[in-house]
Amino acid sequence: MIRLLTVIADGIELLPHFIKHYRQYVDEINIAVYETDDYPLLGNEISQLIGNEENVKIVKVIKNKTYDVDKATLLYNFIKSQKPNDWWVIANINEFHLYPHDNLRYIVDNCEENGYQLVRGGVIDRITSDSQPSDLIKDQLIFDQYPTMGFFTYSTNKNNPNKICVMRGHIELTPGQHYAKIDGETTWKWQGWDHPLIPKTYTVQVHNFKAAINTIDQPRKNKFKIDLNNPDFMIQTNGEIPKHRVYRKWDKLIKKITSI
Repeated sequence: MIRLLTVIADGIELLPHFIKHYRQYVDEINIAVYETDDYPLLGNEISQLIGNEENVKIVKVIKNKTYDVDKATLLYNFIKSQKPNDWWVIANINEFHLYPHDNLRYIVDNCEENGYQLVRGGVIDRITSDSQPSDLIKDQLIFDQYPTMGFFTYSTNKNNPNKICVMRGHIELTPGQHYAKIDGETTWKWQGWDHPLIPKTYTVQVHNFKAAINTIDQPRKNKFKIDLNNPDFMIQTNGEIPKHRVYRKWDKLIKKITSI
């Protein structure tokens, strides 16, 4: 059984795209709803969106005045710990994974054969072709709408681009899902990414559609422009096809990410 878990506090317009993307990889999609003063009826809205979607369900609803990443992490860890031996995909609503060989089950089988317990990954930012805000179209593939790929968010806000993406349910995540705790030590402090429970030969691309949420929440208020010619951003503009092999700069980028 491969289960997906996401904690949703905003950006629910992405949910239909999210479900469509992950259906091909996982057996069930679990949603934890994080209601805040800004989104007090989020649970009802998500229920209406998912309707009778097969194997998509709300498993928990919490309420808090504002969003707290530590509480979200507690949710992730608690829910997946109920099925400690199952494999879990952890992804925020704006995070769309692409897997080596485009086959998550191949990765899970390889992990089981070799005794691995978790698979790491790194963020690839997604924007529109002209880097300008654009309304999200429900019936058009999200990869088509945000075809430009690169690594530019870190240069502006220093958000950690490391991600723990696939794991057994008993693995404890750190806030933001950037690292895992194994035997009380975070992966980057002890043996880092050379830990024997983490495969070294493959990694997950975490395509970040945060720009879509920013557009939804603040439509055209804060227009931004990315310098597509900046070599540090590792820009590639033909990302319409959701395949792991498409982003040719991945080997270079993941080395940079794991050094952060």
